[in-house]
Amino acid sequence: MHIKRLILIGIWCSMTLATSCKKTTETAEAEEKTGYQGQGKSPVVPTVDRPVQKQWRGVWALNDSTVYFSNQFDGARLNGVAYDGNDHYTIWVTAENTPINVSPWYAFQVWSKEPRDITVQLSYQDSRSRYYPKISTDGRNFTPLDSTQFKAINPGEGEFGIQAAPESAEITLSINEKPTWISAQELYTSSVVQEWVDSLGQKPFVQHYPIGLSKEKRTMHLIEINENTETQKALMIISRQHPPEVTGFLAMKSFIETIAGDSDLAQAFRKEHTIFVVPLMNPDGADNGHWRHNMGGIDLNRDWQNFNQPETRNVRDFLVEKDKTYDFVFGADFHSTWDDIYYPIDTTVTGKKGKIIFDWIANISKRLPQKKTNISASDELDPTMVSSKYFYVNHGMPAIVFELGDNTSRPFLKEKGKVAAEEIMKLLMEQ
Repeated sequence: MHIKRLILIGIWCSMTLATSCKKTTETAEAEEKTGYQGQGKSPVVPTVDRPVQKQWRGVWALNDSTVYFSNQFDGARLNGVAYDGNDHYTIWVTAENTPINVSPWYAFQVWSKEPRDITVQLSYQDSRSRYYPKISTDGRNFTPLDSTQFKAINPGEGEFGIQAAPESAEITLSINEKPTWISAQELYTSSVVQEWVDSLGQKPFVQHYPIGLSKEKRTMHLIEINENTETQKALMIISRQHPPEVTGFLAMKSFIETIAGDSDLAQAFRKEHTIFVVPLMNPDGADNGHWRHNMGGIDLNRDWQNFNQPETRNVRDFLVEKDKTYDFVFGADFHSTWDDIYYPIDTTVTGKKGKIIFDWIANISKRLPQKKTNISASDELDPTMVSSKYFYVNHGMPAIVFELGDNTSRPFLKEKGKVAAEEIMKLLMEQ
């Protein structure tokens, strides 16, 4: 079978459009073991605090103080710069601590006293060059760097994973006295996310409120969407446990905007269901430019059993309280990885209650046949260290980790979030 590919200019890892990577009770006959295979079983790791090295913040003045680099903004990650001569610079990016998943986030500003072209080489600590550069002149609106300005150094092997990425990369930039932003993905820091939350809160049936503080004392906000105060069915949606996973956030954003929209389906759905959303689970990591962890030095999506970190405890405590009055009927945790993939819990362990997740996946696939999403189902519920298993085991809600590819096109992310919302609303209304 030919697998159609979605080609993104300048991206070193073309994402194979694939079908299921693991047979499940609901999809065994329909899916094939091709394409991205997923990340495999998550290892059990301690979640007690580990030291985090905060990056130095400041401005590097180079080439006789004519060219400047800066990491003095939320979301920045730049740990060192060297001038190599002939308008060539090397920057270093290191993780907040190790060991760590190889998600080498970077974000920096660069400018010069006079207009000039420079070349910048991206180098990493114990990693390869995973994220294709995005460029901006205002720090808000980003576009992929033109492919003619990108050069992969020592290209990787294979289709997916860090070994498929180049060892490093060189980018050519035309700079002037106004800062240019270069970032691994679009910048959605805590303040930018809060602007979106505030805008959504203008709707009369949407409210938002704090549910606790992060490790570094940033407020964690929760959105509540509800048109009927007597509703007893509820959904729980979370996003950005891992700071660089912006594509998951963008799909979640479209998902929530669709549920909060003006369609007849959305209006009817809101009269029967309350939707709870934590759009930014890791505000400290997002603002500090972390590769993956919170300020406790921990992967939050390994802490849904021991709850050693305040961010997971905040959501746990919220759910424990709401579970007294609500019947949670669906949960989703939006992430990003090498290609679009669903991580549901297999119906061999959930039975009929979990079938709605596979019906939902099938319905999305029917409406978006141009890009089949991979499926990797888990048939284990212990330990509950990841969010979806905790949601199901402790609160009885069919749940899923919904991952979007790092390089999935932004228009498709928006469409996929919209379709996913419409299809889960239809299925839940039928119950």
